[in-house]
Amino acid sequence: MCDHHHHHCPTAQCGCCHHHQSENRHMLYRIAGAVILSAAAFSGLLAPSWQICLFIAAYFAAGYDIVWLALKNLLHGAWLDENALMTIATAGALAIGEYPEAVLVMILYQSGEYLQHKAVEKSKRSIASLMDIRPDSATVEENGNLVRKAPAAVAVGAVIVVKSGEKIPLDGIVISGEAAVDTSALTGESLPRVLRPGDQALSGCINTNGILRIEVNKSFGESTAAKILELVEHADARKARTEKFITRFARYYTPAVVGAAVLLAVLPPLLMPEASFSQWLQRALTFLVISCPCALVISVPLTFFAGIGGASRNGILIKGSNYLETLSRTGTVVFDKTGTLTRGVFEVSRIIPQDGVDKQELLEAAVAAENISNHPIALSIRRTMPSANPVAADGKAEEVAGMGVRLTCGNNEILAGNLKMMQAFKIAAMPQPINGTVVHVAKNQRYLGALVISDQIKDTAENAVRRLHRMGIDTVMLSGDTSQAAENVTHQLGIDTFRAGLLPGQKVAELEKLIGKSGSKSVVFVGDGINDAPVLTRADVGIAMGALGSDAAVEAADAVIMDDNPEKIAEAVKASRKTMNIVRQNIILALAVKGAFLLLGAAGLMTMWGAVFADVGVTMLAVLNALRALKA
Repeated sequence: MCDHHHHHCPTAQCGCCHHHQSENRHMLYRIAGAVILSAAAFSGLLAPSWQICLFIAAYFAAGYDIVWLALKNLLHGAWLDENALMTIATAGALAIGEYPEAVLVMILYQSGEYLQHKAVEKSKRSIASLMDIRPDSATVEENGNLVRKAPAAVAVGAVIVVKSGEKIPLDGIVISGEAAVDTSALTGESLPRVLRPGDQALSGCINTNGILRIEVNKSFGESTAAKILELVEHADARKARTEKFITRFARYYTPAVVGAAVLLAVLPPLLMPEASFSQWLQRALTFLVISCPCALVISVPLTFFAGIGGASRNGILIKGSNYLETLSRTGTVVFDKTGTLTRGVFEVSRIIPQDGVDKQELLEAAVAAENISNHPIALSIRRTMPSANPVAADGKAEEVAGMGVRLTCGNNEILAGNLKMMQAFKIAAMPQPINGTVVHVAKNQRYLGALVISDQIKDTAENAVRRLHRMGIDTVMLSGDTSQAAENVTHQLGIDTFRAGLLPGQKVAELEKLIGKSGSKSVVFVGDGINDAPVLTRADVGIAMGALGSDAAVEAADAVIMDDNPEKIAEAVKASRKTMNIVRQNIILALAVKGAFLLLGAAGLMTMWGAVFADVGVTMLAVLNALRALKA
């Protein structure tokens, strides 16, 4: 029986929107009822005793929950919150016979609460719609039939079919079909991505054309869409210092205000013979109503919520308001090189044949020699001539440790490797002062020329660094690569300093040095996350790049940039600074207006309605200001 009751408890958070909507409608009915009752009382058609009854009925219609919460908190020892302030002030008004004021105060206060609930709901809804990646159902192939199932009921290893226009419900590998998918809900990136057999398909993307058959490789709870939704929904849980400040502020502020109100009611009548107690009591109660710090309590968490929502619209997920605050104080951004600023893809960027050697001959010799190796550099050379015939069967190739490859095929001998190799075989190679990795090629002791292999820098990397510099942020690059390669990238992108040849553990040590020097500014580390998890965790804010792939990075990072674009780092800092500015504006606005009205109230120049109006008005202004953070 008890269990049954629990389901009907009006305040049980079921976590769904319908619940809030019904609660809101209930609130509207109560406000309307209170207005009608008090209008009837005001009409003057009734005997005074009936008028009082109607006012009291209207008072409880509008505010019974506030009185109830105030009493309940009183029993738990948490007696000084805004509910208590409202209750004390209105009970006082009733006690001195100001029934209309008490009722109107409740009606105005509840109307403000109602409007603010609507605003919060709207911001939550706009975040939910922007995260509209939760799939409704999956079409599963079972024994030749297509069956619609809830995504959570689909097992790993099942084959799902996604038609044009449908959302991909679960992560998996494409088995057949080819389609362009819209990843904008995940990455904020408008360009479609083409999926072919063998590619990883991510849940939450929308198939724009073609039919895909996908073998599911992650359960629904582990899938990309579910993880992102979870990140956004739990972002609230990690509170910023500013939010904690408000909780602390309320703890000291409220007793101080109640104390001041008591003194305001008691001292003037005692000290000034002509002062009337009821007049000063009324001033004291007005003072209490004005002092209610709703605007602060409501708008600050809402601003953070909106800021996180606005950033996630842009494909930047920030895992909590505390990171938003830390990001706004960024002084140094530390980059990992491969995969963050560069694509992590090696390509032959130059072919330099020796004088009198045909380019084709040089390439063929290089491809033949590198055919046995699976080293990224060998693969990049083979990609330049995909149609080349593999080595004849009688060819014999061996890797020469730390130098390169030697291929003997009939009477021919081909060497492909670094300068050391050429020197070892006494071949006069031209030393290449070139950025990147150089592979020298010789055939039968004759030098043919060299290939230059380099990692491609991302198109947006230079602009990303420039934008950070414009915001007054220092840039540092930590790389596991050679000093030469790191220096080349640093120089090309205009990064301030770099450290090269680092193992993951050394990266952490370098980062700690930077944190030690940074003072009150924060140090942000940006990595692509496969091996950067320890550094991401150690930084003030760890940002994982392109983390659609790497789970370890999503876990370790405090913020996640969904596509691979380094420019989003500046966007993230900009969004966080904007959010913090709005928070500051709201705190200053609320405290300044409060201060002015409290003085007026104490001087008796302010009625209780004016007091509530001031409070509701400031709260609404603060809430509207907070919603600006959604448009990051």
